[in-house]
Formats: sequence, C-alpha cells, structure tokens
Amino acid sequence: MTDTKPRHYKPVRVIPCEEILKIIPHRYPFMMVDRVEVVEEGKYCVGVKCVSANELYFHGHFPEKPIMPGVLMLEGMAQTAAAMMMDLPETKGRLGFFAGISRAKFRRQVVPGDVLKMHVEILRMKSHLGKVRAEAWVGDESAAEAELTFAIG
Repeated sequence: MTDTKPRHYKPVRVIPCEEILKIIPHRYPFMMVDRVEVVEEGKYCVGVKCVSANELYFHGHFPEKPIMPGVLMLEGMAQTAAAMMMDLPETKGRLGFFAGISRAKFRRQVVPGDVLKMHVEILRMKSHLGKVRAEAWVGDESAAEAELTFAIG
C-alpha cells in the first residue's frame, strides 16, 4: 500500500452494514463505516463511509465549515479493520481494542458529500494482537493514513 493513489480492486465479498453491526459493537452516532468490501480474505479490504451533512459531529466541528475530525477517520479505518478481522473464524465473537496508533498523517479535509474509502491491509495477526496499515481516500486524493495496532480480547 505504498502507492500514491488508491488501488483498483474487485471485492471477493461485501460485508453490508447489517452484518457489520453483528461483528463489531459500534452504533450510531459512532458507527464510522457503512460497508466493507473484502478484496483478499483475511488480508486486504476497503471500508466505505458516505459522509453526510447530518453527521452529529458536524454540529460542533465546525458549524460554519463542517470538517470530519481526523480521529474519526482513524476510528473508521479501525472499524473497517475490525469488521474484516473479527469476521474470521479464529476471531469470530471477539473484540478488537486500540493498542496503538503510529505514523498517522492527515492530508485532506473530509467534508459532507465526500465518500471516504478506507483501504486496510493486515500486516500481522496473532491470537491476541493485530497490526494494520490503513489509508483513507476521497476519490484520488489521500485524506489520512496510519498504522493501527489492536489487542484482540
């Protein structure tokens, strides 16, 4: 995932919102992914978040110029990773908790009307720990990137 533009991909399966709700515990207003497109089972996926002007956080960040908070982009990338990781047979029914965030960079503001695509690649996964590389894109523009570490409970 060192490309400067998002990869073109064809999902092998899609995890719709209804299924994501069965895999991870997040609910409105803290649900930050609408669907997950699994590209390579247990290795690579793309989460999609359709950013709406109705998002609760826009009332305070910022009312005159609504911008999606960077930490919520990180959360969306984490939820994307968790949906794929916790849907694997060996982790089904377990939870992923943040254990670390490194190399986070924010490159573009995300605003109402944007479609945020969160590309996630699993770098390492053990029974109790996982690490992913994640990038968020709006069209061909990079919005954010980070390496995320999870404790699997």
